[in-house]
Amino acid sequence: MEIRFQNSPNEVKGMDTASLRENFHVGELMQDDQLKLVYSHYDRVIIGGAKPVAKSLVLPNEAELRADYFLERRELGIINTGGAGTVVADGITYTLNKLDALYLGKGTKEVSFQTADLSSPAVFFLLSAPAHHTYPNRSMTKEEASPVKMGEVATSNQRTIYKYIHQEGIQSCQLVMGLTVLNEGSVWNSVPPHTHTRRMEVYFYFDVPEQHRVFHFMGQPTETRHILMANQEAVISPPWSMHFGAGSSNYGFIWGMAGENYTFTDMDPVAIAEIR
Repeated sequence: MEIRFQNSPNEVKGMDTASLRENFHVGELMQDDQLKLVYSHYDRVIIGGAKPVAKSLVLPNEAELRADYFLERRELGIINTGGAGTVVADGITYTLNKLDALYLGKGTKEVSFQTADLSSPAVFFLLSAPAHHTYPNRSMTKEEASPVKMGEVATSNQRTIYKYIHQEGIQSCQLVMGLTVLNEGSVWNSVPPHTHTRRMEVYFYFDVPEQHRVFHFMGQPTETRHILMANQEAVISPPWSMHFGAGSSNYGFIWGMAGENYTFTDMDPVAIAEIR
């Protein structure tokens, strides 16, 4: 498990492209028959990717956690962005089709990931945060996630938002997770931009065509930076940073948050005309 420490806004102002990517970009997250984890000290969130193809993958108990098992003091959100797959949690099997989600609460001891069809592997994105209470394990299909259509053709941001783990959905201690799918011809995400200093956020971009990229913008409103994102790559957004983007094609992205505030709508908007 890779460890990433925090960076202040003053540090980030002086970062070049390589430094920005080293600290905030999470590449090579989905590798055949591997489970990769990155521990971020922003709210102690763990970002993960599991792509089982020919074998089952087991959620490891990392030494850095100093725990008897991974979810002894943590909760875990899982969203599948690939072919059909299963997650087995303490002997119970959950089937996840593309864009279905699963929440596993504190105290779940054994977790494994499998693919249903080798020709179309499951691609599981994982996000874990510390937990103080045990909430029930629960799965949710994308149809059950109360999809909401937003945006306009005129502003190139027509999109559908799916909310899974949040105050009115699957209950958790502090995890908030969902995803957004942009319509064909739309490229802008999370506009108007915003910050929320009460929680950090992670984006995982998926269904980005191989020859295309997404420009992910970050930084303080008057000190913007950008990171180019390819398919199945994640980016860490500090609580003080904006997080929005534009692609050379339409795409989807998972958003996941953790921190002090559990309220999805708690955001501090930034006027586009004020961004520098």
